[in-house]
Amino acid sequence: MGRKKIQIQRITDERNRQVTFTKRKFGLMKKAYELSVLCDCEIALIIFNHSNKLFQYASTDMDKVLLKYTEYNEPHESRTNADIIEVTQTYKPTCKSTTLQVLREMARLLHS
Repeated sequence: MGRKKIQIQRITDERNRQVTFTKRKFGLMKKAYELSVLCDCEIALIIFNHSNKLFQYASTDMDKVLLKYTEYNEPHESRTNADIIEVTQTYKPTCKSTTLQVLREMARLLHS
C-alpha cells in the first residue's frame, strides 16, 4: 500500500508538528549520511527548531566544513524554499508517461 501524499504546509497541531519534526529530522540526517557515504562528499546540516534548539549533523568535522564554506568564493548552487516551490508547482506531471520528462526538466532548472 502506498503512502498518502500530504499537502506541504505548516502543521497546526503542536503535538503532531513535534512528532513530524522528530521523524523528518531523523530521516533528513539519515539521507545526509547516505549521500555522504554513497557520493563521497562532505555534508553539514544545521537545524533550528521553533524554539531555537540546535540540531546538527556533519559527515566530518562540523567546524572544518563551516570554515570551508565561509572561505568558498566561487559561484555555487544555492536554493531557498521559494525556489523549490516554484520548480515543483511549475512542473507537475499530468500522467506517468511525462514524469521522467518533468524530472529531467526540474534537474536542468535546479542546476542552471
